[in-house]
Amino acid sequence: MSRLAQTDGLTDIQREILSTVRTFVDKEILPVATELEHKDEYPTEIVEGLKELGIFGLMIPEEYGGLGESLLTYALTVEEIARGWMSVSGIINTHFIVAYMIKQHGTQEQKDHFLPRMAAGEVRGAFSMSEPELGSDVSAIRTKGVRDGDDYVINGQKMWLTNGGSANLVAVLCRTDEGQPEGTAPHKSMTTFLIEKEPGFGPNPTVPGLTIPGKIEKMGYKGVDTTEMILQDVRIPSNRVLGGDSGRGFYQMMDGVEVGRVNVAARGCGVAQRAFELGVSYAQQRQTFGKPIAQHQAIQFKLAEMATKVEAAHQMMVNAARKKDSGQRNDLEAGMAKYLAAEYCKEVVEDAFRIHGGYGFSKEYEIERLYREAPMLLIGEGTAEIQKMIIGRRLLEEYRLQG
Repeated sequence: MSRLAQTDGLTDIQREILSTVRTFVDKEILPVATELEHKDEYPTEIVEGLKELGIFGLMIPEEYGGLGESLLTYALTVEEIARGWMSVSGIINTHFIVAYMIKQHGTQEQKDHFLPRMAAGEVRGAFSMSEPELGSDVSAIRTKGVRDGDDYVINGQKMWLTNGGSANLVAVLCRTDEGQPEGTAPHKSMTTFLIEKEPGFGPNPTVPGLTIPGKIEKMGYKGVDTTEMILQDVRIPSNRVLGGDSGRGFYQMMDGVEVGRVNVAARGCGVAQRAFELGVSYAQQRQTFGKPIAQHQAIQFKLAEMATKVEAAHQMMVNAARKKDSGQRNDLEAGMAKYLAAEYCKEVVEDAFRIHGGYGFSKEYEIERLYREAPMLLIGEGTAEIQKMIIGRRLLEEYRLQG
């Protein structure tokens, strides 16, 4: 283990899990990550390896076949995986958001039906909130579910589904205005549906009216599929409303997003840590003016700043995870951790890129891949501006003037 980004107070089991994951990353992910990323190839063998390690069931309770570990263990695992290849951490993130939402909010039948297969990695989840014209304004969701007997009929278009093609379960946030008086706040008229589908692209063979058009071409974050989803008169039984009652979807999704923000913070920590490793290694190999560039004060200052940012982001991520594990509200801590880790990740990656000089611009060097991956963290699970809004509102709640 490196000296940076250490976590105090871990159990022997947690340390064993993280050691196993780091070994897997070093042997199975890092040697192939850049090649697969340049090909935009789904990491099938890596995913199978994670299934064998039990990672897909890390936070799922033991009674459903999972490991029953904490959010902190999961976040530290994600940090290790993102250090190897951020796209792999994306594959498990949406899966865990959906599993967490079912565990926290699902009916007993939904838990019994989904969680054991999710723990085994047989069912893999995708999470769908955004739409083409939505951006950060969740209240503007247009995709709508209308009650029709024992079913709901859903029409609309969703956007930016990580695992949209490879997943066989999608948690979808839709508007459902049934039983709500006119003028009801939009967030009280939303419902989460659990849609089971076949993996793949094009019209879905088992869900008439559901189409995954294909992969969205991206600057980075390749390998993992990011897609649209089109729903035309898609009929979903009412027993696939998460929790059984309509109108609770917004709160369920926001609970899941808090877990997702800790995950994105962990990804930022992992990518930044790898960028630091690459930078400090290259600085000791590359020579200018008769000595390694690491001996030049300007480079030492840069390495010092990079390491400090890696450490600060890691500790804030750990704090946010522990707050959630304690059962307390953690939107403030998760927002701060996500904001800081994403921004610091971008800066550490750019500094490592600068240390590499012209070679950093070459696809032969790993830092080139990290340089294209880091910007996604500035957007995923809410932009920096959204995090600042959340942080600002919570601070005003905490520091409200009395009298």
